[in-house]
Amino acid sequence: MSGVSLQCGDCGTLFKTVEEAQEHAEVTSHTNFSESTQAVLNLVCTFCGKPCRSKTESGLHTKRTGHTEFTDKTAEAVKPISLEVPKPKAHDDENMAEGGDDSGTGQHEEMVVPEVDQNLLSELETMGFPKARAIRALHFSGNASLEAAVNWVVEHESDPDIDETPMVPASAKKAEAPKPSLTPEEIKLKQQELKERARKKKEEEERQREREREKERIRIGKELLEAKRIEEDNERKRIIALRKAEKEEEQRARERIRQKLEEDKAERRRKLGLPAEDPASPKPSTPVVEEKKSSFLPVRPATKAERMRECLRTLKQTHKDDEAKVKTAFNTLLTYAKNVATNPSEEKFRKIRLSNAAFQDRIGKLQGGIEFLEHCGFEKIEGGEFLYLPREKVDMAVLNTAGTELNNAIKNPFFGVL
Repeated sequence: MSGVSLQCGDCGTLFKTVEEAQEHAEVTSHTNFSESTQAVLNLVCTFCGKPCRSKTESGLHTKRTGHTEFTDKTAEAVKPISLEVPKPKAHDDENMAEGGDDSGTGQHEEMVVPEVDQNLLSELETMGFPKARAIRALHFSGNASLEAAVNWVVEHESDPDIDETPMVPASAKKAEAPKPSLTPEEIKLKQQELKERARKKKEEEERQREREREKERIRIGKELLEAKRIEEDNERKRIIALRKAEKEEEQRARERIRQKLEEDKAERRRKLGLPAEDPASPKPSTPVVEEKKSSFLPVRPATKAERMRECLRTLKQTHKDDEAKVKTAFNTLLTYAKNVATNPSEEKFRKIRLSNAAFQDRIGKLQGGIEFLEHCGFEKIEGGEFLYLPREKVDMAVLNTAGTELNNAIKNPFFGVL
């Protein structure tokens, strides 16, 4: 049997004509060709008429368009191959204008818009799809149905040529029996179904975005809590260091007083002509006195922060049945301290009229309120008509301590309970 194709010995590709083999050689530089009795496949898609010359090519066409039915026309096109190299022919002006022959057939293959179901095309255009996109969807979905066309658009929405009108060879164009047109009610149902699917997809995307936002909120919340914990630890360490410094200063002051007393005692003995007291002599009474003092006197006097805390505790315990009034008093005191700390030069924030009705209702009538302000540095002037904090006596450390105590009293639900 004579050969019906040429096979490339380098890559195994089959060719129908010598011209095809020559083109392959020019592109790949393969030169080893031989006759073969294996025919070149000619698989034609029954939906769109596209010819495929191999199983691989038909598989790619199926993956891209969803068309799965092909007609094997290999036997119809099989004929012995001619090994003569064709001579170049002179083309007339008309052939030159049309681009010459097509694959050695001597005829130009005209490309036309594929024929699609006009009823389905109108329905797609009514739904808002561009005409070119609608034709492409119907063509590659085989004019199967409106739903198949819409599904094709959804799957290929990102294709770069989605809005280009497809073109097919005129020989592949074939009139298909028109699909039964949908009634207006069916069109409406289809539109509702598509809208419902789009709505569900949008809701799912929104739920996913909401989950991501919730994760971000939780992460930020954890970071804020950690920052607050670190800040509280630092504040606690600062208070401990401050108390330690106060205790050491108190011990130094006590030691200075003791030394002063010793010096005064020695001076009195010298004036009276008494001999100086022998430090080595026993002092039986001293341990008893010191033991008595240690039994009844506090280790250190109350700090200003403790006195402020005691005022707030007294205020809350005295009015424990009216939680709203206590909270209002705490917030008002915090506002006074904050205003002075923020604007120490503004006299209006450092002077309070005691007879003011709002002040009396919120703080003046409550036990411990005015005393707290006095611990902040306020003094009564003009016969007790005003509370006034002189500019030179504004102590930022005291005001910060007042703010800390008030914030703890407001945020701690067990403050003043015990």
